[in-house]
Amino acid sequence: MKLLIVAATQMELLPLPTSTEGRRWGVDVLIAGVGMLATAYALTRHLQANRYDLVLQVGVGGSFNRDIPLGSVVFVTTDQYGDLGAEDHDAYIDIFDMGLLDKDITPHTGGKLVTPLLPIHEKIALPQASAITVNTVSGNESTILRRSKRYNADIESMEGAAFHYVCLQEGVAFAQVRAISNYVIPRDKSQWTMKDAIINLNKWMACFIEKLNA
Repeated sequence: MKLLIVAATQMELLPLPTSTEGRRWGVDVLIAGVGMLATAYALTRHLQANRYDLVLQVGVGGSFNRDIPLGSVVFVTTDQYGDLGAEDHDAYIDIFDMGLLDKDITPHTGGKLVTPLLPIHEKIALPQASAITVNTVSGNESTILRRSKRYNADIESMEGAAFHYVCLQEGVAFAQVRAISNYVIPRDKSQWTMKDAIINLNKWMACFIEKLNA
């Protein structure tokens, strides 16, 4: 089993996937950078020269869904663009509603980037969640309300949709897993649980790698 772990930042990974430990487990690690552009470039470039049985994106994210406990880990099965479009005075027009993209032209399915589920995904053993990906994290009431109402997604991140897009276009098996560091509310870092989220994410990742190598 050849596995690639993709993260936006080194801080989201604890010591397990260092070069020495990673090689022992048969794992490669790609620190792709923050945001959709960095992720798309780094991952596409890497996959042009390497092939994997599974590409796993890990990281933290904010949750719109208060039923998801802070610090918990979820498997993101669908992602979509959360701010790709245009403003029309006080209204927002989605890129698909603008007619610039077709909701059902590859790699999109109904305007979403959907993970094709395979037997290997059963080993993930996490609650499934939906996500949006944004360039600017939601941090005020009007933005939160608009995105919540329009997309009805569980969580948001800054890289997920780019990761899904590249993997779907390259035809590789993939999974996005996120730990919840905060609820999506007007920005208040005092309520974030970043440390617990990262610890729980890495505990899950270590167990998952062990399952793959069992």
